[in-house]
Amino acid sequence: MALNTDRRTVDLSAFPDLVVIYLGMRVNELRGLKTLLKFGPKISKSVAEGPDGLLLHENMLFSVVPPHGGMRQYWRDFESLERWARSLPHKEWWAQFVRDTGGTGFWHELYFIHGGMEAVYLDMADHPLGFLNFASAEPARGAMFSARNRLKASGEAKVGAPVSEEELYDRG
Repeated sequence: MALNTDRRTVDLSAFPDLVVIYLGMRVNELRGLKTLLKFGPKISKSVAEGPDGLLLHENMLFSVVPPHGGMRQYWRDFESLERWARSLPHKEWWAQFVRDTGGTGFWHELYFIHGGMEAVYLDMADHPLGFLNFASAEPARGAMFSARNRLKASGEAKVGAPVSEEELYDRG
């Protein structure tokens, strides 16, 4: 019997440090719809500016009820993603959003070509998804505060965090 499909694969050898990140925002309260809709144009503008290391950005719809949108991004390496996440405009968005999610839940899951994964979830405990469904949840504090720390990645971040743990939790 002949094959009736166009079966293909990809050669990722040119991307030895490839990182894939899924991000999502789910409406938890009515006011969250405004928050979700407000972020779309901001993300589109940021992607259009072509951040160094971003290979591809794809928008995704996870559910209509409740509204739950997101994206999948492919980055050349973790350093490029981290540098973008710790600089403007993302730095400003995150510093505000992490203090008040505006009636939404937010999450990201990060996957590396050579292994290693990490995730963070904000206001998603009532409706767990992904790793939250089978792995034990821990507060994102101390050694679990940043993606770099959760990954146990070597080296130091080249750019400071958008908001420090001390600032976020009003220590001191």
